[in-house]
Amino acid sequence: MSVPASPLHAPVLAWYDRCARDLPWRAPDRTPWGVLVSEAMLQQTPVARVLPVWREWAARWPTPAALAAEAPGEAVRAWGRLGYPRRALRLHAAAVAVVERHGGEVPAAYDDLRALPGVGAYTAAAVASFAFSGRHAVVDTNVRRVQARAVTGAEHPAPAQTAAELRVAEALVPDDAGQAARWAVAVMELGALVCTARAPRCADCPVRALCAWQLAGRPAYDGPPRRGQAYAGTDRQVRGLLLGVLREAEGPVPRAALDAVWPRDPLQRARALDGLVADGLVEPLEGGAYALPGAPRR
Repeated sequence: MSVPASPLHAPVLAWYDRCARDLPWRAPDRTPWGVLVSEAMLQQTPVARVLPVWREWAARWPTPAALAAEAPGEAVRAWGRLGYPRRALRLHAAAVAVVERHGGEVPAAYDDLRALPGVGAYTAAAVASFAFSGRHAVVDTNVRRVQARAVTGAEHPAPAQTAAELRVAEALVPDDAGQAARWAVAVMELGALVCTARAPRCADCPVRALCAWQLAGRPAYDGPPRRGQAYAGTDRQVRGLLLGVLREAEGPVPRAALDAVWPRDPLQRARALDGLVADGLVEPLEGGAYALPGAPRR
C-alpha cells in the first residue's frame, strides 16, 4: 500500500514537542530497564495508575539484577493493583534472563529483546525504539486508532490487529532512525491525548486537515460491536481479591482466610484460586495454606 507518510510527520512531531506529557520513562536519563518496565506496566493500564507503581519499582529495582535477586512473589506483591499480575512474573523472568544472557544489560537488538520471557513483538519494538532509538513500527491501540482515522478513514480499527495495519505502520516510519523513534512515541501520544476512542478532540488535532476520516465526513464505525470488558463479579475480580490478601500477608495464608474473601460463590472462588496456582502466581503449601511464589514459609 502506498501511504502519504511525509505530510503527517512534521505536524505530529511538532505537536509532540509542544504537548507531550513529562513522563519519567521518556526523560533524558531514562534507562532501557526503566523503559521495559514501563512498557510492561502500561499494557491495558492507564498512565495515572502506572506512575506511582513504576516509581516504586524504579527505586527498589533500578536494574534487572536487582529484581532478579528477589523471589518472583516480591514482583507480584509490588505489582499492587495494576491488574493482569502475570506481567509481574514475566518481568521477573525477563530480568533473570537479562542477567544470565546479557550480563545484566537490557539488549538493544529487537531479536534479543523478543527472545526475553514475556516480551512480545510490540514490547520488543517499543523498547528498541524508545530506549535505543531503533527504527521500528511500534503499534499499540492508540497508534492503530490514529492510523485508522488519519490514513484509512475508519472511525475505529478492526478488533484485532491485521497485517494490513502493520504494513501501514511500517510505511509511515520515517527513514531516519532518530526521527523514527520520536514518530513512534508521538503517534502513540496523539492517540492517547487527542485521537481518543470515545470523544476525539478533533479541533486540537495537528493533522485534522489531512485526516481521511475527517475528509470523508467522519463516517460511523461499521465493524462488529465494540464491547467493553466487564469486571464486577468476574473471575478476574475474585482473583484480584485473593491476590490482595496474599500480597498483604508476610507469610503463608490459611485457606480459611482466602475463603472469607468471596463467600457468596465457593465454586467461583475455587476456580479463581486454581487459576492463580496454574498461572504460577500462587503456591499451595502443606497444610492447606497458600503463599506468593518464593515467599517465606514461616
